[in-house]
Amino acid sequence: MDYKKIKHIFLFLLVVSLFSCEAEIDQYTPDAGDIDFTTFVAVGNSLTAGFRDGDLFRSGQEHSLANIMATQFMHVGLESFKQPLMKDDLGFGNRLVLGEVNGSLLPVPMGGSPDPGNYGNIFDSEGPFHNMGVPGARTVHVLFEGYGTLNNYYGRFASNQQTSSILGDALALQPTFFSLWLGSNDILGYAMSGGEGEGITPADEFAMHYGMIVNALTQNGAKGVLANIVDITSIPFLTTVPYNAVFLNDPNIVAMLNAAYAAAEHIQFDIGLNPLVVVDTDHPAGIRQLESGELVVLTALPGITGQGWGSQTPLPLQYYLNHDQVGSINAAVAAYNDVISQMAQDHSLAYVDIRSRLEDATTGMYFDAINFTTEFVSGGLFSLDGVHLSQRGYALAANEFIAAINRQYNASIPKVTVGNFPGIIFP
Repeated sequence: MDYKKIKHIFLFLLVVSLFSCEAEIDQYTPDAGDIDFTTFVAVGNSLTAGFRDGDLFRSGQEHSLANIMATQFMHVGLESFKQPLMKDDLGFGNRLVLGEVNGSLLPVPMGGSPDPGNYGNIFDSEGPFHNMGVPGARTVHVLFEGYGTLNNYYGRFASNQQTSSILGDALALQPTFFSLWLGSNDILGYAMSGGEGEGITPADEFAMHYGMIVNALTQNGAKGVLANIVDITSIPFLTTVPYNAVFLNDPNIVAMLNAAYAAAEHIQFDIGLNPLVVVDTDHPAGIRQLESGELVVLTALPGITGQGWGSQTPLPLQYYLNHDQVGSINAAVAAYNDVISQMAQDHSLAYVDIRSRLEDATTGMYFDAINFTTEFVSGGLFSLDGVHLSQRGYALAANEFIAAINRQYNASIPKVTVGNFPGIIFP
């Protein structure tokens, strides 16, 4: 038997097989399905705008959820998509980067002087814009005429700061397809302030405002995609600092703290991990220790590590959420998501269950051989502010949107390769 000849035949068949596989890939044809992508408008808040690392800046906008989707929609008919880009990567000067603090890598201000062009209105010179994501916008703000006078992000690209609304500017473009991701800001202000800031929008008010927006966007036959909101109490901003963040290994310090709180017998410190001491105006003693299930905000970390908050000094009210506050947040998320799901069903729109997808990340999920979790910094899914997604996080979200669109509208829009997007930058 001529083994050499057999070997050559085998190699030939292998090469033919490989080229055949490649040909199958090349034969994949993107298809718009039932969608007219002539004009795509993205309506939302900071998550649509591309906000990350504490600010909105140019490279973040270039990797925004809306722009990632628009780039993929160009395979199926979309011709243009304009964003109100910042002039540089400093945004409004609040951007965070990783830096060394007391031997640890923590988010620190990037510093620098932003371009003055980041502050003036650019509608007349560069507009109109298709990315109508406005950081800080609650659902009712999308309807509010003159919101550009109250919100600097919208003020930059409002058609008229005094009279225009986000929804009005979006409708002026006569969208044939839209995305809508709203609702998180109706809860976040309350959550991020330990329940001491602006209250949660009542569910009936959210339903009314959200319904008005969807009805307006679909009134001329436009199709679209709606996304629910994530579990607010599971974002790194509220899960990074544990309730028992006081670690003690020196018996003398334990004794000192117990002596300091001798008048409050319900407070006790031991070797190991100890619950934080907090101000509680509802407690008879005015102070107590946190319990499992109560949440500490990320901004409390410097005070805990550097100023003795939670041990030498009780943690102020605005830096933690008690059980009742956590319950209120979770109830609002569930109610809002019921509204969003029902609106998608009533209007036959694509629906993205982004909450369930991010829940998968609590134990880890792999994309492009990259493991993503909800861990702060190291998890890769969230940016350095602990609230907004990273560049790769937005790419993952875009793929979820695209998958939902493909299912609902018989489309074949290609997804993005998540690994092609930058991860968290370490110094």
